[in-house]
Amino acid sequence: MTDTVQRLTPEDFESKVIEARHPVLVDFYADWCPPCRVVGPVIDQLAEAYANRIGVYKVDVDMSPELASRFGVRSIPTLVVFKDGEPVESVVGVVTLGQLNGLLARVA
Repeated sequence: MTDTVQRLTPEDFESKVIEARHPVLVDFYADWCPPCRVVGPVIDQLAEAYANRIGVYKVDVDMSPELASRFGVRSIPTLVVFKDGEPVESVVGVVTLGQLNGLLARVA
């Protein structure tokens, strides 16, 4: 996994996601998760493609289990789109760049 997408902690989640003035995509993942490693490069591509329009972040569920619990994450990877501080879309498992572009187009 690359480090092009900022990792969030419970301390900065509120300011970066809930208070954001634009839509935000959050990838709930774990380093040990093979499907998460497959989705990782797709998340990196989205972060570059949607720079300045949609925030893209990652939350390590092992480091921040309280965030995973707060948003009902039971399987990883889980991708959640937030708009106006509320989760509005989510998808679980491996998804393609095209599927995520479609998801983001609905909220952007």
